[in-house]
Amino acid sequence: MKADIFFFISSIATAVLAVLISILLVYLIMAGKNLYKLSESLKGGFKDSEEFVLELRERLENNLVFRLFFPPSRRRRKTATKDAGTNDAHS
Repeated sequence: MKADIFFFISSIATAVLAVLISILLVYLIMAGKNLYKLSESLKGGFKDSEEFVLELRERLENNLVFRLFFPPSRRRRKTATKDAGTNDAHS
C-alpha cells in the first residue's frame, strides 16, 4: 500500500517537474531570440557609427583650424613619401 502511494506521488511530481522545465525552456529560447535580435541591431548601429566617425575624422583632418592646432605628424608624411617612392621604383 505504501509503495503504491509513493509511486503515485512520484509520478505526479515527475509530470509537474517536466511541465515546469518545459516552460522554463520556452522562456529561455524566447530570451535567446530576443538577445540575438538585440545584438544584430547593435551591430547595425556600430556600422553606422563607424561610418560617422570616419567621415568626422576626414572632415577634421581637412579643416584648417584643426590642422593649425594639431599639425600632421611627420611619421605620416614620411610613410606617405616612402610609399610613393616604393611605388615609383616598382612601376
